[in-house]
Amino acid sequence: LSGLDPRLQSVRLEAACDVDNPLTGERGASAVFGPQKGADEEMVQVLDKNLAHFARVAEKQFNESFEDAAGAGAAGGLGASLLGFLKADLQRGIDIVLKAVHFDDIIKEADLVITGEGRIDRQTIYGKTPIGVAKAAKQYNLPVIAIAGSLSKDSAVVHDHGIDALFSIVPGITSLSEAIRDANLHVERTARNIAAVLEFGIKK
Repeated sequence: LSGLDPRLQSVRLEAACDVDNPLTGERGASAVFGPQKGADEEMVQVLDKNLAHFARVAEKQFNESFEDAAGAGAAGGLGASLLGFLKADLQRGIDIVLKAVHFDDIIKEADLVITGEGRIDRQTIYGKTPIGVAKAAKQYNLPVIAIAGSLSKDSAVVHDHGIDALFSIVPGITSLSEAIRDANLHVERTARNIAAVLEFGIKK
């Protein structure tokens, strides 16, 4: 630690974390995010062992364990490093954003909340933006619709965390480059259809 800038001792760091995964284990950085980045099962095991070794070294250095801390597995284990080396305060990124935009004040008069992200899957429930928005909305008993570029086979898990309905904006089989190129059109078209369905319900 001798190379650390001494000025860090007088700095309070608040890190925005979009996941609450621990460093290792079934919900750790390697197991959850490794396959997303191209790691196969064997690679995941190697990565997890390496992170576990890092955790033991860090615990010996700091006399404190960060392995199971919420957010320690963020960014491939950067969360644990921020906790240990820089004494950072890991906050859910969505909480910081909602507070900054005064979200509670904005939705008090709302009838519906629409949120979304590029891909909605099981990882979404681990502290990502759509779930943070949904939980805030449910404090006011508001319905929540989420739209996404794609929905995984396990995306329905978000229904247990405040999201009432899911919509994929991609209209059919397409290449990634085409999907990105036409994203604005797809979002607009999906939003229009959602609004039409809501209008039918209001008329009835």
